[in-house]
Amino acid sequence: MNFETFNLHPSIMAGVRALGYSVPTPIQSQVIPLVMQGRDVIGLAQTGTGKTAAFVLPILERLRMGPRGRVRALIISPTRELAEQTCEVINSLGSKTGLQSISVYGGVSMERQTSGLRRGAEIVAACPGRLLDHLWKGTISLANLEVLVIDEADRMFDMGFLPDVRSILSCILQKHQTLLFSATMPDDVRRLAREILHDPVTVQVDLQLPAKTVSHALYPVQQHLKTNLLKQILDRTQMESVLVFTRTKHRAERVAEQLLRAGYQVTSLQGDLSQGRRQAALEAFRNGSVKILVATDIAARGLDVLSISHVINYDMPEDTDAYIHRIGRTGRVNKNGDAFTFVTSDDADKIVALEQLLHTPLERLTLQGFDYARPAPARESRLPRQPRQYGTENKRPVKRSGNTHLASHRNVQGRRPGTVTAPAVSRAR
Repeated sequence: MNFETFNLHPSIMAGVRALGYSVPTPIQSQVIPLVMQGRDVIGLAQTGTGKTAAFVLPILERLRMGPRGRVRALIISPTRELAEQTCEVINSLGSKTGLQSISVYGGVSMERQTSGLRRGAEIVAACPGRLLDHLWKGTISLANLEVLVIDEADRMFDMGFLPDVRSILSCILQKHQTLLFSATMPDDVRRLAREILHDPVTVQVDLQLPAKTVSHALYPVQQHLKTNLLKQILDRTQMESVLVFTRTKHRAERVAEQLLRAGYQVTSLQGDLSQGRRQAALEAFRNGSVKILVATDIAARGLDVLSISHVINYDMPEDTDAYIHRIGRTGRVNKNGDAFTFVTSDDADKIVALEQLLHTPLERLTLQGFDYARPAPARESRLPRQPRQYGTENKRPVKRSGNTHLASHRNVQGRRPGTVTAPAVSRAR
């Protein structure tokens, strides 16, 4: 099967070819025909499986004909980054259709978004809170809505957005097509699906399983040695770009600060940063000017950077679902990737759960020459808690010259960082 099978309009196929799409992913091959038939769909798939294009392409096909200058499709997203990413996909695939898209989220000027909506956007990708602000102010109308997409539904409810989503649904009075996508199907998502979808078709692809293109390994280490171990791994391993996950905002800031002081190209991403600084950090990571991004789970979804060769879990994620989403940032679109996880004695139960999910024991690695017996310092220096903007003025390559000294590591080469621009309002031409 190829994309020609879907009989998409030539203006849409131009966008497909421009992005280099050739063979549909499993979620795309199953979902696209159903959406084009007008069916309500529940799509269950992990991140990195191509689900965004699975709903964007049939939406573009539907909206290509019909009235312009009014909101006809709405995608509700849990995070600003995912809303922006969705708009980028819409703009790229629909570049020849003339359809407009706009991303709507908090932390930026509402007036600018209002101006963009007045110019007439047919597709809106929005976070629930700011969308409700616009609905209450009357700056957006859903009276002409034809397609509703609830994306990353499980993450939406984990973040406490269920009441907001229900408030939005109460504003949609006319008949419409509803698509719901989720990596997992907790009870809240299942109940909502029963309430709002009409005779839905469920498509399930590799539910709750990581991509087969990712290799997994554990690094047992004491908590106070994690940063030193991270530096040594960065020095000794050939990497293209690295996403480091921490459990808390403060720890993400602190680890990034320590790496910056050591001369690495690094930036951080966590919820306390302003939207402008979050966008700047993501853009620097996407275009390759910064090779290391230290982040909380805010980056576990909606971050589509194909050149990420390694994901390093500085802290073990809270559960297996979080692990799947984190490591889903690498090994995307049939590229190979590596996931390293630092574990302490407190993580024993989580390791068992993860190995049960993967149906295999995970490899335990040690770094040759690293002092695992080094005692914790009597008092750690206090670092500034105020978030700061990390730059690239102190550049240090991720890989140093010399051989790799990590046992059982695979070198990842030959990838080129992608560059993505994300205008708040974009017109496909």
